[in-house]
Amino acid sequence: MRPTALRGSLAAVAIMILAGSTAVEAATPPPQPAEGPGGFGDRKVNVVKRLLGRGTASSYAFFAAGAAPEAGRPVAIFLHGWGIVNPQSYGGWIDHLVRQGWLVVLPRFQEVNRTRPADAPMIAETLLKSALTDLGSDAEAKPDLSRVAMVGHLAGAPLAMDLAADAKARGLPVPKLIFAMTPGGIASGPKSRGITLGDLSTVDPATIIVAMVGDKDTRAADMAAKRLLREASAVPLDRKLFVRVLSDDHGFPALTATLASPAGVDTVYDGGAIKPAAEPKDAPKDGAKPAPFRWSPDMALTGEQQTLVAQVNLARVDAIDYLGFWKTFDLAAAAAFSGSDATALKTNPRLADMERWSDGWPVKRLFVETPRAAPAAQAKPPAQAKPAAAAPRGR
Repeated sequence: MRPTALRGSLAAVAIMILAGSTAVEAATPPPQPAEGPGGFGDRKVNVVKRLLGRGTASSYAFFAAGAAPEAGRPVAIFLHGWGIVNPQSYGGWIDHLVRQGWLVVLPRFQEVNRTRPADAPMIAETLLKSALTDLGSDAEAKPDLSRVAMVGHLAGAPLAMDLAADAKARGLPVPKLIFAMTPGGIASGPKSRGITLGDLSTVDPATIIVAMVGDKDTRAADMAAKRLLREASAVPLDRKLFVRVLSDDHGFPALTATLASPAGVDTVYDGGAIKPAAEPKDAPKDGAKPAPFRWSPDMALTGEQQTLVAQVNLARVDAIDYLGFWKTFDLAAAAAFSGSDATALKTNPRLADMERWSDGWPVKRLFVETPRAAPAAQAKPPAQAKPAAAAPRGR
């Protein structure tokens, strides 16, 4: 072998060894805590999975098997993103909530490519009322409607706000917490595609609202989050928080905060495998025929939505989930149910802390801020009299 070739081979081997050494020594993300906010919870829990309703007009319910606590179970109403109708997409979080003692209700308010976004709020409201009625008579589920949180992802975030608006008058439970994650899909006008917001000024002033986004693909989610916080004008600023998760590539695998980050697939929660306990009896026929189905273009997923759904279906649970979204929700719910406010939540040192990589380097902390007050409309200054024209100068 020629000397130059030998040197080249040795250099290549050295590079490979160095690369392998670097990969082995790369810092790993912090593990999930065993207990507490964001933690595993009760590992011994057997999870009850129920399908309520019939066909596509149905909701899923998840809770720990066995007798419910005397006070009942706190209720997390989980509103999925557009096109993300299988609960397995959020299975990691649902499992965490159940093991923390929650009753999780996920209304399937969309039939993909057959539901108009404008119809989603009414569909979700109808499904939710029906599901809570069914669960209310179930001694094991035993929902405590004085402790309700609404969790929404993407289009589910404005939907959560819409359902919370004037909830009592509509026969819905009044949530103590609204947790809006990477909001999107809001209609910009009466004829535009998206979730049409009602009057958010009717959201109960005692509600805590947390809007949470990632630092990737931020512009649209930021604008939507701040709009939701702003339009819930009856809720004081000390009950609102805007939280941003920061991506961190210090170690491997890197932590990347995207629109899909709140999802975390767990096939144990595959909706296709969850069957109703008993097939409901047909409603009595009164001779009325259902309205014929009419397709419209806004029912179809756009190319951008299809891409996002694909990303969600590949999402796996990581530290951004259990130390970012889950932990923030747990702390916010504890504050909301204890009568505290978002200011106390913001000052909690555990909130922003994302713990450390395996080499001791801190993971980038959450960015937490209280939203600013909407600028008051400025009155026009009084019109001033025009100055008299100056007399022409003499030459």
